[in-house]
Amino acid sequence: MKATGRRPERLSDLIKEEVSRLLIDGIKDPRIGMVNITEVDVSPDIKRAVIYYNIIGGRSAGAETQKGLESAAGFIRTTLARTLTIKRMPELSFVYDTSLDYAERIEKVIDDLKREQ
Repeated sequence: MKATGRRPERLSDLIKEEVSRLLIDGIKDPRIGMVNITEVDVSPDIKRAVIYYNIIGGRSAGAETQKGLESAAGFIRTTLARTLTIKRMPELSFVYDTSLDYAERIEKVIDDLKREQ
């Protein structure tokens, strides 16, 4: 669901910035630790936004963090609607971004291969 066109792209950037700020300053849920927003994909019709995140320290606390983010989604959406002043705020969903975990595994394999040689 990659955003096409300039408006969904701009909205993706704004949502990423605001959600990152909210996670630092506005949400006090103890299940949500050190979360990094890696990407936001807004659908072309601006009805849905998928927010990809990664957890600093690895995936071990992933289930609790996911529950915390899902629980906070309504608050985040309401706050975004006030902050961004757009007509229709997209539905938000959160997805753990595995790309950093994958990169770490590749790096480990390369390091292991270097040590073997």
